[in-house]
Amino acid sequence: MTPAGSECGSGRPRRVLVTGGAGFIGSHLVRSLSDRSDSVTVIDDFSTGVRGRLPDSVEVIEGGLREQLSSLTSRDPFDEVYHLAASVGVDLVMNEPVRAIETNVEQTAALLRFIEQTGAGPMLFTSSSEVYGKPTRRVFSEDDDVVYGPTSITRWSYACAKAIDEYLALGHHRDGSAKCVVVRLFNTVGPGQSGDYGMVLPRFVRAAMNGEPIRVFGDGAQSRCFCDVRDVVGALPILLGSPECFGNVYNLGSDVPMTILELAQRVLSVLGSPSRIEMVAYDQAYPAGYEDLQFRRPDLARIRAAIGFEPGIPLDQTIGDIAEEIATRAGLEQRSTREKAR
Repeated sequence: MTPAGSECGSGRPRRVLVTGGAGFIGSHLVRSLSDRSDSVTVIDDFSTGVRGRLPDSVEVIEGGLREQLSSLTSRDPFDEVYHLAASVGVDLVMNEPVRAIETNVEQTAALLRFIEQTGAGPMLFTSSSEVYGKPTRRVFSEDDDVVYGPTSITRWSYACAKAIDEYLALGHHRDGSAKCVVVRLFNTVGPGQSGDYGMVLPRFVRAAMNGEPIRVFGDGAQSRCFCDVRDVVGALPILLGSPECFGNVYNLGSDVPMTILELAQRVLSVLGSPSRIEMVAYDQAYPAGYEDLQFRRPDLARIRAAIGFEPGIPLDQTIGDIAEEIATRAGLEQRSTREKAR
């Protein structure tokens, strides 16, 4: 893969809008775009994002996406748009389904109308592997049929909402009102990720570092493929900078599966932790209505053919970097507390 250039045809810095840019993936992307000297504007309501993750050079607009877009209509059009703003995480989707559905669908619709109105450049929409629903195959390909559970099962609301977002993006692309690329992310992990919303790896790492039990839900045999966020964000500008990718859907992640129990064991091994693994039944971990999938593995043939994508950062390094980031943040918080106490 080769990175896109840092300037537009006029020689000026590229103007880029990143929604949800203070979130876990968004902040890594923003730093990468800033490093290539883009002029970056971030819109984030900071419901889960952290302002301190963002470089000082970035323009930050705080508030809801739909409300804040109106303040940007009089500006010169953005050259690129990355849409990452979303309600994410199992806990949030299960506990606040209405908020998650409305946020995910209404924000995407508003952003696409903004792009049409202002003549902004291409948009990359980060979708989710959840769109595959209950797969009939062990490896997920972009053109597979999908099956969801009943509407009485809250867990499927997120998958349906993200699928509607994809329909909106691809519909705007087909009618010529916006150029769009859709990326389905598979278990993106790395430093800066929070375990507060059900994300499994930072939760495991934090428990191991504190000598607490690592709680594995279900029987632990469910498998996932974990890809470092730095590999993921490296691919996004390349996809958006490739006109031949417009109008297409791409899986993005690792295609090396690992069970959740194996992940817990790997965390203990990498960190040398004395913590034990504790198995927890699903009905003790989640509200009623949660269903899990036994496997989730992407077919990466399409993105490999398009941009030559291959994950490069090994999982052991990711685990170590997450632990280092957690330790650094804890040290800064302790120092801040001591200074306030003086």
